[in-house]
Amino acid sequence: MEIHVQNDAGNVDVPDSNLVRACVEAVLRRCGSGRDEVAVRFVDAEEMRETNLKFRGKDKPTNVLSFVFEDPPPTTTRILGDIIVCPQVVHDESAQQGKRSDAHFAHMIIHGALHLVGFDHETDEQAAAMEPIEIELLGALGYDNPY
Repeated sequence: MEIHVQNDAGNVDVPDSNLVRACVEAVLRRCGSGRDEVAVRFVDAEEMRETNLKFRGKDKPTNVLSFVFEDPPPTTTRILGDIIVCPQVVHDESAQQGKRSDAHFAHMIIHGALHLVGFDHETDEQAAAMEPIEIELLGALGYDNPY
C-alpha cells in the first residue's frame, strides 16, 4: 500500500501521518478494491469551498471529499484516488459535537476512503451498509462509535 499525505492547510493542526495511513490501510484491508495507492491532502477552507462548489455545486467548505481515479485507457494503475480533508471544518465540527479532533479526523479519513472503494450514503440503505463498517474500523483503531 502506498499512502501519500500532503499538508496544504496552512497553520491549522492536522493529524499525524501515521494516523492517516492507519485509517486508509484499515479500509483497504477490509474492503480493498485491488488498488492500493491513495493520496490524502489537507487543504484550507477556501480551497475546500472552491472544490466543493466545482464538483458538488455547494458553495461552502466541507469536511471531506473523495475522488476515485479513472485510468486513461488502456492503462491500469494501482491508483485508487484522492481524499481531500479540510482540517478547519473537522476542528469546528469536533468542537460543536464535543468530540476529540483525532477521533473525528479518523472518522472523516475512513469515511473518505470508504467512498473510494465504492460506499455511499445517499440513501438510508447505503448509509446502513456504510456506517457499521465505519464503526468497526474506528473501533479497531481504538475510537468510539461516532454516531
